[in-house]
Amino acid sequence: MTLYIQIIDNEVREIWDTPPKEGVGNNGWRNAVEVKTDIIPHRQGYRPYRLDVSVDPVQIIWDAYAISVDDRKKTMKAKESFKFRNIVEEQTSLQLSANPDEQYEAASVETARQAMLAKHAAIDAATSHDELDALQ
Repeated sequence: MTLYIQIIDNEVREIWDTPPKEGVGNNGWRNAVEVKTDIIPHRQGYRPYRLDVSVDPVQIIWDAYAISVDDRKKTMKAKESFKFRNIVEEQTSLQLSANPDEQYEAASVETARQAMLAKHAAIDAATSHDELDALQ
């Protein structure tokens, strides 16, 4: 995808994905391209971009970083906790409902809690990305 970057007084003012009205070459506008390395999902991420304005087109460079097993575990556990919280909130809204056909189900909440705890235990026991992949 072609991008457009405006640089005035050696300062990036704007980055657009549509051509500027003034046209490239006017009012500091230059062509730009993104340079991204391929990453391995759940094992790598992108750092904030950096610019190389010494080349034409300007390069918007996205460097990769490794995601540690421990950081990935935290993210996975947070997602499981979020799923559980959603079930609790759903059941709480049923408890507060004026509709007699809607009732709080304590068993649903307990089942969800046990599932979350089991998933947390499996995540905690994992020691590698491969083991975490198997839990996704």
